[in-house]
Amino acid sequence: MPGPAADVRAVAGADPWSPSPARVRERRRETGDTVTLALEPADPAQTRFAPGQFTMLSLSGVGEVPISVSGDPDEALLVQTIRAVGCVTSRLAALKPGEALGVRGPFGTGWPLESAAGRDLLLVAGGLGLAPLRPVLYHALARRERFGALALCYGTRSPDDRLFRGELEAWARRADLHLAVTVDHAGPDWEGEVGVVTRLLARTPCRPERTVALVCGPEIMMRFTARELEHLGVAPGRIHLSMERNMQCGIGLCGHCQWGPFLLCRDGPVFPWERIRAAFGVRGL
Repeated sequence: MPGPAADVRAVAGADPWSPSPARVRERRRETGDTVTLALEPADPAQTRFAPGQFTMLSLSGVGEVPISVSGDPDEALLVQTIRAVGCVTSRLAALKPGEALGVRGPFGTGWPLESAAGRDLLLVAGGLGLAPLRPVLYHALARRERFGALALCYGTRSPDDRLFRGELEAWARRADLHLAVTVDHAGPDWEGEVGVVTRLLARTPCRPERTVALVCGPEIMMRFTARELEHLGVAPGRIHLSMERNMQCGIGLCGHCQWGPFLLCRDGPVFPWERIRAAFGVRGL
C-alpha cells in the first residue's frame, strides 16, 4: 500500500512528475454537476491502485487537479468521479469518450482493508465522499467471506444529489449488505430518511467492539461522525478518515497540502482518527 514518495514511484512509474496519456473510454452522468469517467491509461500500471488512493488528472493548457479513484480495483480501468466546481474540473467533466487527458499516480495511502479482514466493516459517506469509498465496497463484496457485518451509511443534500443510483438500488437488494441513505432536504416523493448521516450509525448491524469504520465527506460531517462512532464504542484507532487539501505535486514535495504536521498527499489522504483527532480542534487548519 503506497505511502512515502519512494513507494509511490514504484506504482506510478519512474517519473512521478510526468503525466502519462490516457483516453476516456466511458462517460456517465451521475448528477447535474458530477460525472464518472472510465479511463484507459497508456501505462497499464496506473489501473492498479489501492482503494482510497488518488490521481492527478490534467489537461494541457488548463491545469491539474487531484481526483480520488472511484472504480473497481479488480478491473483494468481507472475510474474517476468528478464534480465540476472550477475551471479544470469543469473541463475534465466535459470530456467525451475518445478524448485524451494526462494522469499521474495513483498516489497516497489507501484504506486499511487488510487489517479490517475478519472484522465488521462500516462505511460512512457524505456527498462526493461516496466516490473514494466505492472501491472498498467493490473489494468487500467480491471477498464477502473475509468480513463480518458490512454496512454503508450515505448522506447527501437531496435525492437528486445521490451518486451511483443504479448501484445503490442493487446494493439495497443484497441480503449481505446493510445500506442506509439519508438526505438533508427532500420533496414529498422521497420515502427515505431525512437528516444527518450520524443518525444512521446506531442502527447498523456492526458491533462496535469489532468494527472498522471508514469515513469520507465534508470535514464537519467527518468530525461529528468520528465522535459519534467513539461514543458508540468504536476504538479511535479503528476509525479512518480521508482528508482533502489543495494537492499539487502529489508526492509530498511542494507543501501545498500541508495540514498541521502532515502532508496529506504523502502521509494521507487516509488517516486513523486517533492520529489526527487533535488537529480537528485547531482553528484555521
